[in-house]
Amino acid sequence: MDIDVSSVKDLRQKTGAGIMDCKRALKEAQGNVDKAIEFLRQKGLAKAAKRGGRRADEGLVGSYIHTGGRIGVLVEVNCETDFVARTQEFKDLVKDISMHIAAADPQYLTREDIPEEAVQKEKHILKMQALEMGKPEKVVDRIVEGRIERFFSEVCLLEQAYVKDLDLTVGNLLNSLMGKIGERISIRRFTRYQLGEEANESAS
Repeated sequence: MDIDVSSVKDLRQKTGAGIMDCKRALKEAQGNVDKAIEFLRQKGLAKAAKRGGRRADEGLVGSYIHTGGRIGVLVEVNCETDFVARTQEFKDLVKDISMHIAAADPQYLTREDIPEEAVQKEKHILKMQALEMGKPEKVVDRIVEGRIERFFSEVCLLEQAYVKDLDLTVGNLLNSLMGKIGERISIRRFTRYQLGEEANESAS
């Protein structure tokens, strides 16, 4: 079944789980939110789910300057307590995320941050490409839906494959650490500078 973006966003707010995990859970639960939450808990995201309503107001602002000084990144990563923010594990996470942003050049934090007109424009381009390739009209929409998911995974930080472990997304990385330390962790905003180009800023 098709899962709409608002349902995914609602489940993510309730559980703190990653976007793709929420989408998969909703599909498994046939759109039932309570069953989706139970599914996430069964898959090892229970602690993240229970922490969904707690505020993450502590954390660190990290920075990274790529060799040669042509690319620079600032990122704010939040957690719930100053104690966790001061741990080496959290500091390493912030550093790794900064380096990932420098390498992968995300345009947005989440897919919900992408303006609707930008999504529709991308879908139109993908549709025209499929038609130009001679794809039958009846399968074009399915092709576009598959390719728009790939688009999200390329431009949204939390859905990008993590550069140090391509089997993980950045969202998976956060969820894994949340389960380990017992606190909610979130990326609030980031800015990526590249010499001679406009800064790319994103915030949730």
